[in-house]
Amino acid sequence: MVQKKTISFFDKYLTVWVALGILAGILIGHLAGDSIQIIAGMEVARVNIPVAILIWLMIYPMMLQVDFTSIRKIGKRPKGVVWTVIINWLIKPFTMAFFAWIFFEKIYSAWIDPALAGEYIAGAIILGAAPCTAMVFVWSYLSDGDPNYTLVQVSVNDLIILVAFIPIVGLLLGITDVTIPYDTLVASVVIFVVVPLVAGVITQQILMRSKGEEWFKRVFLPRLKPVSIIALLVTLVLLFAFQGQNILSNPLIILLAAIPLVIQTYFIFFIAWYGGKKLKLNHAVCAPAAMIGASNFFELAVAVAIALFGLQSPAALVTVVGVLVEVPVMLSLVAFANRRKY
Repeated sequence: MVQKKTISFFDKYLTVWVALGILAGILIGHLAGDSIQIIAGMEVARVNIPVAILIWLMIYPMMLQVDFTSIRKIGKRPKGVVWTVIINWLIKPFTMAFFAWIFFEKIYSAWIDPALAGEYIAGAIILGAAPCTAMVFVWSYLSDGDPNYTLVQVSVNDLIILVAFIPIVGLLLGITDVTIPYDTLVASVVIFVVVPLVAGVITQQILMRSKGEEWFKRVFLPRLKPVSIIALLVTLVLLFAFQGQNILSNPLIILLAAIPLVIQTYFIFFIAWYGGKKLKLNHAVCAPAAMIGASNFFELAVAVAIALFGLQSPAALVTVVGVLVEVPVMLSLVAFANRRKY
């Protein structure tokens, strides 16, 4: 009898935890009033220190999973990795920018101040330029993806983030006429990608040599995972505490922000899925490629949006809404992939 694959309790109900975090944050922000600005003011070089610590705690456990030695295996089956790179870096950021522009600039003009529309678009662009590095392992597992090949796909994406994220975000924000401080963008990538990545690789090497690979993967990583989830939830509480008054005055904004993000997720998934089938990728490679394209590295997106535009910005709000909608949408895509397994 084949054992049914299941998602962990925290991952399965992540949308619930996020929704509760949002409600708690809005309530705290409403009750705290102007006193919440004390935390908002704890900044160094436009980076909020409490939030930066929390985001680092989110990202560091994910970087521990990256295995750059797996990249040497690309030559054996390059097609799936190449397709993943094309989807994530040559298609996805641009379709996200297009959908964001259509909705926030045009369709929502009656509900969203044109002066703020640019920041909502910026948040979506940042989200679209950050391909998933962690949750995709869950989606790959649930859709019978090849775990070793998924690791190769993710590791390649992590390397590309180091060199491509800044130019793509800068290009697309420039097209939308949003002023972008490049020094802050570079600092964000260094703080939230380079530093945790280097720390993760060093930690990985030390622990695997002293405790062994089996202990590292089966014991250490599972113990650390709740740290990432808790840090995410606390970050969301803080973000929505700062955003509370804006949301209470315009509660429709959550729904408005969610619509283009959901459309983009399904759109990019089906491009990756049917394109992969046309390229004759087997299911175990095609499914993870489509999942990586559809999901986002929302921890990085949240961090960069906050650093560039501030805790109370529409850009930060859009990236957080991305967290809210991702899990239920991705679970529906996992179900689609499993029904059409080939």
